[in-house]
Amino acid sequence: MALSGFTRIAGISGLLLLICIVMMTLNPVFVDDLNLTNLTRWTGFFGILALGVAFVIITGGIDLSIGSVVALTGIVLMYLLQEPALNPVLAIAITLLVGVVIGLTHGLLIGYCKMQSFVVTLCGLMAYRGIARWVSDDLTLSLGPGYDSLRYYATGDLFSIPLPLVQKIAFLFNDSWVAVRDTIGLGHVGVVAAEPSQGVQWVTWVALPLPMLILLGLAIIGAVLLHKTVIGRYLLAMGRNEEAARYSGINTRQKTLIAYVICSTLAAMGGILFALYNNTVQPSSMGNFYELYAIAAAVLGGCSLRGGVGSIAGVVIGTAVMRSLYNAINLLDIKTYWEYIIIGGVLLLGVMIDEVGRQVVNRIKTQRRKKMLSDNAGGG
Repeated sequence: MALSGFTRIAGISGLLLLICIVMMTLNPVFVDDLNLTNLTRWTGFFGILALGVAFVIITGGIDLSIGSVVALTGIVLMYLLQEPALNPVLAIAITLLVGVVIGLTHGLLIGYCKMQSFVVTLCGLMAYRGIARWVSDDLTLSLGPGYDSLRYYATGDLFSIPLPLVQKIAFLFNDSWVAVRDTIGLGHVGVVAAEPSQGVQWVTWVALPLPMLILLGLAIIGAVLLHKTVIGRYLLAMGRNEEAARYSGINTRQKTLIAYVICSTLAAMGGILFALYNNTVQPSSMGNFYELYAIAAAVLGGCSLRGGVGSIAGVVIGTAVMRSLYNAINLLDIKTYWEYIIIGGVLLLGVMIDEVGRQVVNRIKTQRRKKMLSDNAGGG
């Protein structure tokens, strides 16, 4: 293991805290209740995708087809809910089944046919996008009225939590409380404070959106599966050394299959939530580059691209960091192309940290081994 799980989580948590502090000083709208709710919701959406790809990365693989799976499953859901519409529960079940079938296909080709995961999922990235455009005849599909209760799972907020003093702290670094919410798509325009302290709240109540609660539930299940079950230990062992794992009796092909099924099923769940939230799906653009967000969040959260190392909690926090950076770009009116520069930088930084950590740990192990041999020679 390149770095301990605790060190990785502490580091990424510190980075998230630093981003929040900097944004509070630069733009107080960052701690506005609607902005924080919006940020939390999108963290939930992308966190589900990152959680899925984390299981694949832990085994030493990669999945580049996530964005196209999101588009395809979103189109499938919309198509099934067109008139004459299926029962919504059945439509969601079929859509998730599409994700399972995609995962099984990837797992069979990679685990049993020994094809490279990069090649298989790259082909999937192109093929599933083409299928989505074919199924929809390259037209934008929408739900229309009558599905408010179903859309609630993507748009609803179950309850709120208090964040004390954040607006007061932000106010210390700003002369006035300015909340121009329409510039970041939050629904309405705030009021520029006539007095410096007007509108600043002691406690900010942030609604917890259902997508975030779904992510937290999945994260708990994923953490138990990865760290408390035999399957999880086998997945980690495969990532460290697949050949050694196979010789030790682990059915590596089956475990590869499981990892890719988890990834594609969670991508399908993400596609369902994205479709319900947007109320429309455009097959040519929905999900574009989402696989990069997911992979970057997983790597930033501590998943080594070599495999064998990963933390579910780190993946969730890594996703929050990625979305906070994206939110900061919007709030600070920075050119949007910086978003892609940041994603590339995050991936590179994650790989560099993993490499440096691996070298440090190997050096420490070598020194301990030499000291042990020296002590044994002296004692002999």
